[in-house]
Formats: sequence, structure tokens, C-alpha cells
Amino acid sequence: MKDALFHLDPIEGVGLQAQVREMLVSAILSRRLQPGEMVPSSRAMAGQLSVSRNTVTLAYQALVADGYLESRDRSGYYVGRDAPVAVAEAQGARGEAGDARDWQRRFRRSSAGLDRIAKPLNWREYAYPFVYGQADPSLFNHSDWRDCARQALGLRNFEAMAGDKGEADDPLLVDYIRARTLPRRGVMVAPEQILVTMGAQNALFLLAELFCARGVRVAIEDPCYPDFRNTLVQLGAEIVLIPVDDGGLVVDARLADVDVVFVTPSHQAPTTATMPLERRRALLAAAERYDFIVIEDDYDFELGFLHKPAPALKSLDRSDRVIYVGSFSKSLFPGLRLGYVAAPEAVIAEMRALRFLMLRHPPGYAQRTAAYFLALGHHDALINRLRNALAQRRAVMEEALDAAGLSDARAPQFGGASFWIETPGGIDTARLAERLRGRGVLIEPGAPFFAGTQPSRYMRLGYSSIKSEKIAAGVEIVREEIASFR
Repeated sequence: MKDALFHLDPIEGVGLQAQVREMLVSAILSRRLQPGEMVPSSRAMAGQLSVSRNTVTLAYQALVADGYLESRDRSGYYVGRDAPVAVAEAQGARGEAGDARDWQRRFRRSSAGLDRIAKPLNWREYAYPFVYGQADPSLFNHSDWRDCARQALGLRNFEAMAGDKGEADDPLLVDYIRARTLPRRGVMVAPEQILVTMGAQNALFLLAELFCARGVRVAIEDPCYPDFRNTLVQLGAEIVLIPVDDGGLVVDARLADVDVVFVTPSHQAPTTATMPLERRRALLAAAERYDFIVIEDDYDFELGFLHKPAPALKSLDRSDRVIYVGSFSKSLFPGLRLGYVAAPEAVIAEMRALRFLMLRHPPGYAQRTAAYFLALGHHDALINRLRNALAQRRAVMEEALDAAGLSDARAPQFGGASFWIETPGGIDTARLAERLRGRGVLIEPGAPFFAGTQPSRYMRLGYSSIKSEKIAAGVEIVREEIASFR
């Protein structure tokens, strides 16, 4: 008997029934269990795995439904005659070490060496994770999301959820964005002027592909969101660095000879500065005068809790020069990978065609689930919880930073979830981050946000993923390590 085949390797977050199923599927696909071969009875299997018989019975029944097993009256369960089989591993696929191809020589361009923000996948294991952009599961109503997911999976929605939409998006999600999300930013557009994307990063990549080829001059903030800058580098665009002050992107004569301006006016990434209304109007006037287009990344706007948010740049645009990019990553969760673009219809049509070549459309299941979550009011309730929690954490964080002598941190003017800090003495925050990780503290060094390669004296401390009661102790460790550098 092949008893050695049947054992469970516990997987965190995966139920016993799913583990039993996965164990048997693996054995069948690899042909360690052959078609027509009998598997142990549910009683025997339950005893060997130390689980309930009902757990095994339910797993067996699910495998019968999928064709992996077949049930024979008064006999038991057998591997299905037509059970799926995994594709056999190609023989000889790996040559000798000396026969390895020089892949680097064949790459037309490489992305692997570009500087980017590094966030450990196991950040939750650190005692003091001052990381930005991660979700706090304690603030998310999982039962509401699960109910919306059930509706999306229901028979009534199956065609809309499971079909190939080609270039189209989920009409329910588009309608919510058009009627509820964008009007909050003063942006009024038709459905044909909205495109759903795989997060804001996908939106920015599509826009860069359309507008930022080699020889095109693109003005970006310095410091800025590094992934968009890296995209421009890959495309060979000519990057024009524009400094940032307490009002965000500086608007001056340096914009006179550019084709595209990328800006984060409501919440500058990473300094958190907010562009005042006068400068927004000056930027739009410069766009008219110098004939450039503006890409507005309005990330995090939902998380304003200090003051009434300034109007979106696009809401002030009267000549259709502003392309608006939004995302649900911060207000729902980043793993959802859903964002959107509001732009003139001609731009959306080109983006839609380009998106089709890349990935056709974002997953229908994710779009429909998010549409229900938004339309049923769960998103608004979540935003309210997030604002209250972040306001409390921000107050604790600000007090801790003052006590640690880091009061020169730029406090967000509208709220948000991070502080941008210049370290005393201008120490290299990349080295500081390495030392802090050994003490259970995660910070984000500032170097990736700048175009230069020199060490950065800045760092970003996020507070969306750390509990209020742990903030002070974590900041104190940061202070101690900074003092040891000095």
C-alpha cells in the first residue's frame, strides 16, 4: 500500500479539506496514483491523516465532481480513468553549465538592475513595520468582502464575471467610478472616458507607452515615484528633473520645453506636500502656454482626514490636457490590483487597444466583486475606519518623532499614511535600514525616490501597518540607531 503518499504538510491559512484535496491531486497529476487505482476508504484515510472522516469525505466528493476520482457502489473510491495528468518534465531541458546561453547579450533592455523600493514579503514578522502601502487586516471587514465575492460568483453574474470581455470593462465598476468616485474629486466624465487598469502602475505604464518614446521630454518631480521614472528610463525618454518644495512641483521656465509633465499634486510622492490651488492653476496655465500634457497621479486622496482635500488638477482643467490616474490599492488593498484612468475619449481608446495587447482586461471576478463592495457602501465604511485609525496613529507618530528629535519631519497636510524625514547629520538611510532590520524595525530608505545614485539622507516612515501602541517604541529604536551613526 502506498501509505507514504498520504500525509499532510500543514499550510497556514489553508483548511484541512483543501489540504487533503491538494495532496491527492498532486499524487494523481504526477501519476504516483494511476488511473483505476483504489484510494483508501474515507475512514482509513481519516485515521492516517488524523483528521475527521467528514473532512475526507467532502474532499473525495469534490474530487469526484472534478473527475479526479470516481465512486463505485459498494466498492469505494478509485482514481478516475480520465483523470488529468501533469505535463511531463521535458527531458534534457537543462544542458551542461558550459552550454548556458548569454541571455544578457540578447536582452534589448534590462529592468532587473533598476533601483526600486524594496518591501520584504515577510514584513508582518517584524515588530515595528514602518512600511507604506500595505493593508491592515484588522481594519478590513472580511465578511463584507466575502459576501460580495459570493455575489460575483453567483449564477446571475457568471457570464459577466467569467467571460472574455475583450477590450471592455465591467459596466458596474465603471458606473461607480464615474458616478461616485470621480465626482468626489470634481471630475465629471462619460463612461467612454474611463479605463479600468491593473492598478495605477499599469495605468502609468500604458500612458508612458503612448506618450513617452525616445526623444520625448518628460518632466517629473525630484524626488518622485521611482517606478514611473524607471519606466521612462526603459523607454528612452528624456527626463527633466523638477525640484519639489513645500508646495509640490515647482512651476517655472523649466517646463517651457517639455512634452509631458508627471505630477502628484494632492499628495506628493514621497514628500507628502500638497500643491496649493494657485500653483495648480499656474501649472495648467503653463500647460496651455507651452503645449504639454499633464499626467496626474491622485493616489491616496481617500485618506485625507486633516483638511478638506484640494480639488483634483483635472477638475480645474478646461482644455483636456490632464489625464487622471486613480487606484483602489490604498483604500481597499494593494493585492486587488485595480486602478482607473479618466481621460479624453481618444486617449482611452488608444489605451484600451494597448491594454488588450498586454492583458486583454483586468480579471472579471475582481472587477465585479469590487463593484459590489463599492456600490453597497462597504467601501465608504472602510474609508471611515481607515481615516479614524490613521488619524490616531499619525498623532502618536508625530509625538514620538518630536520626542526623538526628528521633528523636522514633513507632516502631511491632508493626512495620508507616512512621514518623509530628513535624518540629522545626513546619514545614509540605506545603511540605517540594514541596521534597523536587525532590531525588528522596517523603514524605507529615500535613495530610490531620487534620480541620482548618491546615498540619501531621507527616509519614509509609514504608519498604515503598525499598531499605535508600538509606534513610540519603534521610533525610539530609530533614534538610538541614528545616534549611534552620529
